[in-house]
Amino acid sequence: MQVKVLSGNEALAYGALQAGVKVVTGYPGTPSTGALTSLLAMDLPGRYVEWSVNEKVAFEIAAGAAWAGQRALCTMKMSGLNVAYDSLISIAYSGCNGGLVIYVADDPGASAGMAEQDTRGFALMSDLPMLEPSSIRDTYRLTEVAFELSERVRTPVFVRLVASIANAKTALQIADPLPPADRTPILERNIAKYTKAGAAICITQHRDVIARLEKASEVIQEMELNSLQLAEKPGGLGIVAVGATVAYLGEAFDLAVEYGFDKTEVSILRTVTTTPFPAADVQRLFARCKSILALEELEPHLERGLHIEAHRFGFAGRIIGKLDDGPLSRVGEYDVDHVLQGLNMALGLRIPTDRFKGNRATETLAARRPITVCAGCPHRGTYMAINQAIQNLNLDKDEVMITGDIGCTILGMNPPFNTVWTEVSMGASVSLAQGYVHGGVETPVIATIGDSTFFHAGIPGLLNAIQHQTPLTLIIMDNGWTSMTGMQVNPGTDETFQRTGGCRIDLARVIPGLGIEQFFVTDPYDLKGTTSIIERCLTLPGVKVVLSRRECAIQVRRQGKRTGNVRLIPEKCVLCKRCVTATGCPALSIEAESITIDPALCNGCGLCAAVCPTGALKKEDGT
Repeated sequence: MQVKVLSGNEALAYGALQAGVKVVTGYPGTPSTGALTSLLAMDLPGRYVEWSVNEKVAFEIAAGAAWAGQRALCTMKMSGLNVAYDSLISIAYSGCNGGLVIYVADDPGASAGMAEQDTRGFALMSDLPMLEPSSIRDTYRLTEVAFELSERVRTPVFVRLVASIANAKTALQIADPLPPADRTPILERNIAKYTKAGAAICITQHRDVIARLEKASEVIQEMELNSLQLAEKPGGLGIVAVGATVAYLGEAFDLAVEYGFDKTEVSILRTVTTTPFPAADVQRLFARCKSILALEELEPHLERGLHIEAHRFGFAGRIIGKLDDGPLSRVGEYDVDHVLQGLNMALGLRIPTDRFKGNRATETLAARRPITVCAGCPHRGTYMAINQAIQNLNLDKDEVMITGDIGCTILGMNPPFNTVWTEVSMGASVSLAQGYVHGGVETPVIATIGDSTFFHAGIPGLLNAIQHQTPLTLIIMDNGWTSMTGMQVNPGTDETFQRTGGCRIDLARVIPGLGIEQFFVTDPYDLKGTTSIIERCLTLPGVKVVLSRRECAIQVRRQGKRTGNVRLIPEKCVLCKRCVTATGCPALSIEAESITIDPALCNGCGLCAAVCPTGALKKEDGT
């Protein structure tokens, strides 16, 4: 045994190791990234770990390993489950042989800037068990349990964390990881199980997955994963809490005591699942309590289950939560205030529920700090070139549609660029651009996308544009890394950083192979050259692709390299501030009526020098 300070993501990774996982796949996405990242940093003989090209591919690889009888884990964020679900629902119907666990991280409060999605709905749709840890300690334990449950029931099992647990840290005692079991691979030819060839097969499989979920409920009861604490006196309040909300009960109860709250009169069900619904424990609550308070973040899945079970059981008491004008919200991350709001509604108390408002008020008084790209980021040059090309062609910037995509490239929506108009999902920029063309937009339409995102889901959209010869300009910003989520390797990353035996897939060779004749490669640090290429593309017919290529500045620095140096010639500077307003570079600032360059941030890209009208900034070659 050893004690380590672990995040929720890391605890999940160690739980999987303790369970003897053999194959781990995933796609990076906040807040789930840390789980697979931590495994890649370890020496794990006998195991296989990879970042896959997207979540669907990752899940299919893990499922193949589980069908072969091995224990497999697939990791993703909530938005990634949308990508994987097409295969997931089919594989759910077929079941699995080895343990198959899908780790998905939701983001109540949308701290990572995507849709505030509740993935418990996917568990409901696919009739799969979903375990919802309430703490980091719980995460470590329940991840191991998930593999055992999966193999006992022969079905995939979700483990769902939320950002507050995935990113939190605590000291945790963990066992030394177990090596994966030496299992002979299973090769089973079973058309009725592994295909969907005909209605009879599909309907039978549907019955099977429902039966497996019912069995999972029995196993969860047998394992005593849920905790039910009944008050001595009947007729009081019952609380059903799941996931992160469980962690706030103790603190809320302590705060409520001085307002007349007596926790000995409250029955509490701390459940680790919404699917399967803990019906047996809920029935015991109904038999003991006069009213029920449901505590869950985001959608009222647990609360709806309570209403259904109340109808079946004949419970006529109140159910308090989000439905029927309940006090709790379907939006945002929960905290102690939400528990107190529920207690107030259920018990008629008057507990103040504004203990965090001071912090919120402080945030509203803080100066605005728009998110921009890093100092030296090559994307900066691409945004500047797009804007300059539009200006050179005397086009109205407000009439040139520029679709954006997921990742660092979306930061082009912010000042000083104000370039990108849209952000939907991986690869959507390419298809959305086609929609605008077909919708009658007559000015040039531009789609922007990063290299990792292009590999993930942008290629099908480009294939569609090529097939139908839809006139648009696609600009792929290739910095060689999946940067926004922490510099993970992608298929286009230099071979030096690929896993042993792997290889790089060069977009400069892939794109012409798709039949693109109007293909251009440019260096975004060459503002004049990149502007000229984009300007030309906006006047050409058909599909044009620009590969704006330069390695991520952070990774260049980590390799001990430097692009160059930028020197200020003070006597030439008229303090027009063009270098600051055009680039928005964090390495530039104005102090004591003078432009200053922070040498710790500047990597010498020279974009500021390219826009300086007086030659006060001069780019020099680096070493």
